[in-house]
Amino acid sequence: MCLAANDGCAPKDQAEEEVKPVVAVTLAKAELSDVNITVSAPATIFGRQQASVAARITAPIRELKVRKGDHVTVGQVLAILDNGDLMAQVHEMRAAVADAEATQATDIDRARGDLAIAEATLNQAKEIYNRRKALFQQGAIPERDLLISQTDFETARLKQQVAARTLENLQKNAGVAQSRLAQARARLANLEAQLSFTEIRSPSGGDVIEQFFFPGDMAQPNTPLFTVADLSVAVARAQVPESDAGDLKTGQGCAFRPADRTSSYQGKITMVNEAVDPARRTVEAWCEIPNSSGALRAAEFGQVQIVTRVEKNQVVVPQSAVQLKEGTQDGWVMVVDDKNIAHKTNIVAGEFFGGKAPIMKGLRAGANVITVGAYGIEDGTEVKVQDKQKTDERKDEGKKG
Repeated sequence: MCLAANDGCAPKDQAEEEVKPVVAVTLAKAELSDVNITVSAPATIFGRQQASVAARITAPIRELKVRKGDHVTVGQVLAILDNGDLMAQVHEMRAAVADAEATQATDIDRARGDLAIAEATLNQAKEIYNRRKALFQQGAIPERDLLISQTDFETARLKQQVAARTLENLQKNAGVAQSRLAQARARLANLEAQLSFTEIRSPSGGDVIEQFFFPGDMAQPNTPLFTVADLSVAVARAQVPESDAGDLKTGQGCAFRPADRTSSYQGKITMVNEAVDPARRTVEAWCEIPNSSGALRAAEFGQVQIVTRVEKNQVVVPQSAVQLKEGTQDGWVMVVDDKNIAHKTNIVAGEFFGGKAPIMKGLRAGANVITVGAYGIEDGTEVKVQDKQKTDERKDEGKKG
């Protein structure tokens, strides 16, 4: 037992002082690299071409040629509407047009023939009358024969006049008849067009992604029957916050990552809306993505990243070295000096990419940052640097065990 301080015993507070542990960590060096500066926004997948296909007339659906999920080509028949009434009207109008054409031609031809006969009869009667008049003057025939020929001549002349007026009237009325014929032909064309509308055809190639009706349902012009989308090229329509939209341009690189997958799909920006959505305060941008494999589906939700510019010689560290304040790009990294002392260093990070984190402010290239073991370390803690390769090997052995 120590009775006095000069007995060689250490003071109580010194004896009870705890030895600070040395924390084992893995380091990585901050490097300079070219960094893509990106803008992220929620997006939904649409087809490059997408159409809601509706009937152009009101009629019951007689037959469906395709179903939801089928692939269709441009012009392919999707459905057939009941067309019995229209077919009967078309046949009736075709017959009426043919009859009108035939009647108009026959009446005029007949009138021309009647006039020609009347003129020939008139000429013959006139010659007979002139001959008998000369014979009567010579006293060769009685007056009765002259009167008969004169009567025949007058009768022939009246018939010729009637035939001429009949032809003239028919020719005058030909315009009216032609107009009526044109109206009948237009009515026929309208009926034939409506008959063609009973075949619902696809306006483009693609996939039937929606089907709203079935045989027996009444198709109407204001209600779509199908939605056909061409997804050979997918379009991720992103809603970019107004504050981030200033640097958007067509031709910029972009990538879409579905919400339920880790894979991303590369594309290019093909449209940036000039207007801001007044309700959401966003600008719509289209990221077109080749999709011949069909990996992306219509209405799929996810996130689009758009590369707005490239920062040259930007400080970059592994993503695991950065700890961010929730909802911000502000945070810190733990920097280890040449005496193996860790220092908390505040930074501003950019968008993470490929497991890397660009440091926009707060860190110089060449600094050693902790990538493994930094959680909970206080500023000024002494650390022991581990060989990253050996650490990884021990982790792999642990997984195998």
